[in-house]
Amino acid sequence: MGIIRKTLSIDLILNEINASSGALSVVELIKRLHEKINKTTIYRVLDKLEDDGVLHSFLDNGGLTWYAKCKGCSKSVHHDVHPHFQCTSCGKVQCLETQIHIPEIPNYHISHSQILLQGVCKSCNS
Repeated sequence: MGIIRKTLSIDLILNEINASSGALSVVELIKRLHEKINKTTIYRVLDKLEDDGVLHSFLDNGGLTWYAKCKGCSKSVHHDVHPHFQCTSCGKVQCLETQIHIPEIPNYHISHSQILLQGVCKSCNS
């Protein structure tokens, strides 16, 4: 983790992320923390945590940014090339622990990929 100093803002955001069983949207984080941290600080801290390899972000089909914990990432290298799943019933979003092969495309350099799968999660499907 590349964070040089821990602040109250970093601790509050990481506590919310760590307490969640899935990803959290920036809107949900703002709603949960609005009395303790202003919106600008939340965005700034999320950017810092992503730059440091602590969190990764992805977009849902509506363009909303979601954040989840990184596993084994660093400031210089992100290993979060995996799909995310959004339940159309309960709205929960989570990282899927499966590998997706991104094909080589002649004359193109792919630096980033986002795959969002949508459907009904196992909890709602039961």
